[in-house]
Amino acid sequence: MSHESHKTYESHELAVLNPATEEVVATVPAASAADVDAAVARAARAQTTWAALAPGDRARLLRRFATTVDEHLEELARLEVRQAGHVLGNARWEAGNVRDLLDYAAGGVERLTGRQIPVAGGLDVTLLEPLGVVGVIAPWNFPMPIAAWATAPALAAGNAVLLKPAETTPLTALRLAELALAAGLPEGLFQVLPGHGPVAGDALVEHPDVAKIVFTGSTAVGRQVAAKGAALLKPVTLELGGKSPNIVFADADIEAAAAATPMSFLDNSGQDCCARTRILVQRSVHDRFLELLAPAIEAVRVGDPADENTEMGPLISRAQLERVRSHVPADATGIRGKAPEGGPGFWFPPTVLTGVDAHARVAVEEVFGPVAVVLPFDDEADAIRLANATAYGLSGSLWTRDVGRALRVSCAVRAGNLSVNSHASVRYWTPFGGFKQSGLGRELGPDALTAFTETKNVFISSTPSSTEGPAQ
Repeated sequence: MSHESHKTYESHELAVLNPATEEVVATVPAASAADVDAAVARAARAQTTWAALAPGDRARLLRRFATTVDEHLEELARLEVRQAGHVLGNARWEAGNVRDLLDYAAGGVERLTGRQIPVAGGLDVTLLEPLGVVGVIAPWNFPMPIAAWATAPALAAGNAVLLKPAETTPLTALRLAELALAAGLPEGLFQVLPGHGPVAGDALVEHPDVAKIVFTGSTAVGRQVAAKGAALLKPVTLELGGKSPNIVFADADIEAAAAATPMSFLDNSGQDCCARTRILVQRSVHDRFLELLAPAIEAVRVGDPADENTEMGPLISRAQLERVRSHVPADATGIRGKAPEGGPGFWFPPTVLTGVDAHARVAVEEVFGPVAVVLPFDDEADAIRLANATAYGLSGSLWTRDVGRALRVSCAVRAGNLSVNSHASVRYWTPFGGFKQSGLGRELGPDALTAFTETKNVFISSTPSSTEGPAQ
């Protein structure tokens, strides 16, 4: 989806570029509104058959899908490197994450239970029933895993899924749909609809027979999705932007905190909603922390993402490169790493800015690139104030040896996913989502399947009809 909903999209193809070389990797057809309508009809038919399967059979097919993904893991990873510029190690993890999500969701199929509620005069039970057709709009920063966050549990709960990948990264999604068919999933159950946001994306959100939308992307576009869904009383799950803090207290293991900081915001070239781009350091250890951080930043290997030794690749596009550049003042001071210069590709060096005002644009807006700011704080209350001084609330980290402080600060920071002495935000076993402008709802974890169901209440009377009271 896009802010530019008024724009006319005449192209019927999407050109996929390699961000490291700027070469065209592939062209794929762009779905029209009519294509979406036809896909919804196919999905609705397939969903009826899918939901009627015995739970064990549905679980077995999802596990077969997971196995098929595993057999093609290297192929999927290499495809992600070419279309998204992800470093090879990350891309392998991402393909493996799709496999793991399918396995995890398959385990929930036979455990998707309702409740028996004590009532007078009979038996009351709740049933968890599939929604029907679910629309998933996935981003370009993690095309495979984020698509699977919604697709795997939605399928497991008995739904059909229509996935619209980002315009720049449709190739792995299309391949996953082929692998689903090869694994034996019914035709039409999981379809991929590459296309422009204001065409295919809007058609998916506004379709009356799409029961729910799961969107991951910018906060601005997320608001549009929420508004369009509200017009149809359609539920939405939104995973949006972030400006996450990395809080380093003076009592922390400063060496460990500094060593872990680079990849807390440079992973995927900073194109990560959970990136810890606001590094808050207690004033008494501020200078020492920067002394340790500088060589760690300068040592990050930036280059060919297909090279096994590369730690950071390019940005996704020229537009994203210009966006990142616009956030960094020409006279900015701080620490800069190295990146390829003068050739093709969308490169920006690892950058840590110092001496930045806490209210500056780069300190409060999501850059979505390899840029972080360091802000000093005085005490615990000051750290909490700075951590919460943003419209976002997705993730964050804090470093301290004091367990009491870790608990107090974790409770006080308004964010959905926090790590203590770590930067790990996302595990498929645990819920994920944001506070404030970072989104609505939760994904992943043990309750993931229930987010794709409706609760139906059924009361079975055990008393003669003549003694029943009025219907309510």
